[in-house]
Amino acid sequence: MAKLKILHKTDYRYSEAVRRSAQVLRLSPSSGAHQLVLHWQLNAPGSMRAFVDAYGNLSHLLTIDEAHQTIEIVAHGTVEVLDHTDGESLGPIPAAVFQRPTPLTECSPEMFAFLEPLSSMIRSRPLFGLTDLASALLERMPYSPGATTVAFSAAQAFAAARGVCQDHTHAFIACCRVLGLAARYVSGYVQASDHSHLPSNQGDSLASHAWAEAWIGNRWVSFDISNSRAAGTGHVKLAVGLDYLDACPTRGVRLGGGEESMRASAEVQSLGTTPTYSPVMVQNQ
Repeated sequence: MAKLKILHKTDYRYSEAVRRSAQVLRLSPSSGAHQLVLHWQLNAPGSMRAFVDAYGNLSHLLTIDEAHQTIEIVAHGTVEVLDHTDGESLGPIPAAVFQRPTPLTECSPEMFAFLEPLSSMIRSRPLFGLTDLASALLERMPYSPGATTVAFSAAQAFAAARGVCQDHTHAFIACCRVLGLAARYVSGYVQASDHSHLPSNQGDSLASHAWAEAWIGNRWVSFDISNSRAAGTGHVKLAVGLDYLDACPTRGVRLGGGEESMRASAEVQSLGTTPTYSPVMVQNQ
């Protein structure tokens, strides 16, 4: 069990006045089998309305109807996290929903060739086979902040032979789905352990971490490809979806504004946990 304190800031700046904007925020974790939200607060200008999206994610619709050139969004709170290694039960969404490929999670011919020698093990012993797949993807696509953007598909990142957590997750999901396995994208926060493969400053998109969950037997089993481990007491789940676009922390539209710049940062601190993790700062500039 771990108690984690999280502070997530997102700042938007515009070269011209934005006349009106609307964003969907997936910045509020929900309590579940593996995490208990002790306190959480989400602050932003304008008007916010809470709702649950099609994948069961607690979300907020943020609308700003007055002219503005900046938006500051701050999410913070404390979450108690249990071990995730026993997987997660089905929930209200059928697993088959997550077998559908998306433009971000389609396999290229090169990915099919990469997957072929691993496919028999994945089909016969999925837990071991998918663990091997995660390791092979990280070796094929070393963690490389700045090498890709949020618009990169699994095939593009695989061709570039590098990427960050969202790229690893998209590639893993693409391989699962082409073999007929349900797999979903998970966004959230992670606190680096001594075994983490990620640098202390990850440079990840939108200051969030991403990992995958595959439906094995009767459970959602987690695979943090970038960290070569399952999600555990250092992981806080925000949202799930078919890919990044379904689960990203912020996504919206605006009228006017000219050029946009965004800066996001997240701090995850331990509040007396076992095992003990050292804090990690995630930033995007």
